[in-house]
Amino acid sequence: MKTGATDYHLPKSNQSRRRDISDTSETVTLAIDRRAIPPHANETIWRASDGHELRRIDWPGAAGTGARPRGSILFLPGRGDNYEKYLESLEQWHRAGWRVTAADWRGQAGSGRLGKDKVTGHIEDFGDWVSDLGHLWQSWKADTPGPHVLAGHSMGGHLVLRALMERAVDPDALFLSAPMLGFVGRIPAAIGHAAARLMLRFGDPARPAWKWSEKPGEVPAARKSLLTHDEDRYEDELWWREHRPELVMGPGSWGWIERAYASMRSLFAPGKLEAITTPILLIGTSNDKLVSMEAIEEAANRLPNGELVSFGNEASHEILREVDPVRDRAMDAIAEFLDRVVPPAESAAA
Repeated sequence: MKTGATDYHLPKSNQSRRRDISDTSETVTLAIDRRAIPPHANETIWRASDGHELRRIDWPGAAGTGARPRGSILFLPGRGDNYEKYLESLEQWHRAGWRVTAADWRGQAGSGRLGKDKVTGHIEDFGDWVSDLGHLWQSWKADTPGPHVLAGHSMGGHLVLRALMERAVDPDALFLSAPMLGFVGRIPAAIGHAAARLMLRFGDPARPAWKWSEKPGEVPAARKSLLTHDEDRYEDELWWREHRPELVMGPGSWGWIERAYASMRSLFAPGKLEAITTPILLIGTSNDKLVSMEAIEEAANRLPNGELVSFGNEASHEILREVDPVRDRAMDAIAEFLDRVVPPAESAAA
């Protein structure tokens, strides 16, 4: 960190996972180390409107990459996530010429906790996160070149879509990876929401809503199967949790569950999605065991400028951290979408 916040001293690792990414503009191959903050990326702290301190990381843009300036991408991760998990994608967008920023949600990763312990994810209302994003968006947009693109994974995808719906942000385009628009399962959202409200009456809303592991602090053995088929990319997350223990987060609270239902249901109110004209790419998989592909498909159909890229059994929830054939297809789809809906300046003028 460079702002007086917690200093991170990471041990050197000879086993950092690297992936070679071809830079076709220079016909060279460059390695991306998923277990190291790139030397040209800058980790800092930004302050929400109430003074709450949150982490962010910024890539400077096209300078020194050989790529033409492309615009700016602001990426937000999912529930229990951290930006370290997405270093590979963030670096790849940077190398394509984008000015890239990612940030924590308050109460997650290295940005404190809102519950009563160090691992349970709690929030009083999702509107608090929308407010934070709106505050970040205004300053970030003023400091970065356009076109301005907003992106999110899972809960992050949900929140950036809601922020757009509530006009807290005004991006030129959105792309959403496995957005949390509904929970997996056959229970209707109204019934699930009613059950969550009932649970709030019988205990502390900040208490965990599900069991994390038999051993405190240890991730459940079956967790990987919910997230990715890629062993190395999954191990990357565990490596970061070991070397930055403040990133560790376990279950959501019952308060989070109830507020998630309320927020998701609000997105599908009559006329809400239909009123959004911003180009939006949604990426989802029918094999998702966490969020509802049916809800993603409904949103794509109702959004006037919504597009959908679908995966099947080859992909789990973390599509941007999947095996190479899946991840490459998703990254290519994002690049094609952005080139089409927010083309480079000279292409737009042609």
